[in-house]
Amino acid sequence: MLQLVIDGLFVGSFYALVALGYSMVYGIIKLLNFAHGDIYMVGAFTGLVVFSTVSGLAGGGILSILLVMLIAMIFTGLLGVGIERIAYRPLRKSPRLAVLITAVGMSFILEYGVRQIFGPNPQVYGARLEGATLSFLDARITLPQIVLMVVAAALMVVLNLYIMRSRDGRAMRAIALDPQGAQLMGVNVDKVISRTFFIGSALAGAAGVMAGAYYGSIDFLMGFVIGLKAFTAAVIGGIGNLYGAMLGGIVLGLLEAFGTHWLGGQWRDVFSFACLILFLSFRPTGILGARVVERM
Repeated sequence: MLQLVIDGLFVGSFYALVALGYSMVYGIIKLLNFAHGDIYMVGAFTGLVVFSTVSGLAGGGILSILLVMLIAMIFTGLLGVGIERIAYRPLRKSPRLAVLITAVGMSFILEYGVRQIFGPNPQVYGARLEGATLSFLDARITLPQIVLMVVAAALMVVLNLYIMRSRDGRAMRAIALDPQGAQLMGVNVDKVISRTFFIGSALAGAAGVMAGAYYGSIDFLMGFVIGLKAFTAAVIGGIGNLYGAMLGGIVLGLLEAFGTHWLGGQWRDVFSFACLILFLSFRPTGILGARVVERM
């Protein structure tokens, strides 16, 4: 039982990081950014390029991975800002279906743009997280799993402090509640939306580097499934809600861990998307959707 909880928390921390970007963007401009999972993929490939071109980083351990993660976060953050400026901002007053189709188109552009550069075959990552396996109450957890969960938790804590304590965070929450009212109060809506895309995309880029360093192999389609899983996590927690995205990621990770234990690994994705359908059918607001008044 404890082993399933540990496995679920580990996978759920990845889902939560990516789901935060989904939820932040939806909370601000009500857009389901289906290109968000592919930004996670671009983050992983950014790490691959940095490890391949800067000698000494591949064997530098956790510090080098954290440095590469920071570089990938800056790159994917700027990529998210560019996508919002070029693809989404001109359509902000268009019907939501037009923006949604644009998001799907951006997803394909990113996927097959990376395929054109790196090829269709999986790429071996330049660095791997390795460490001892620890035993705790008949459960086992590796040192890389502990490190990655701590990094994910630290990023979420920093994001929470930024949203709740900073001036920019207050502006984001104001726009999420009433965009026109916030604009009348002097909030620069375009600037705040760009920052939201930067932060959400940077978190996805960090998750991409973490996945590459842990699993050791990446490919141009790796963002598709994680994007759907992150969307599922955001829906479970309550899309548009910051805490809901974190909670939804953890809940989805735990549901997958217990579900695959009972039904088998081949049912993992089926089990996850069945949960999505159930939530959309019976509780579309998610776990926290009805309880939280202030959304972000």
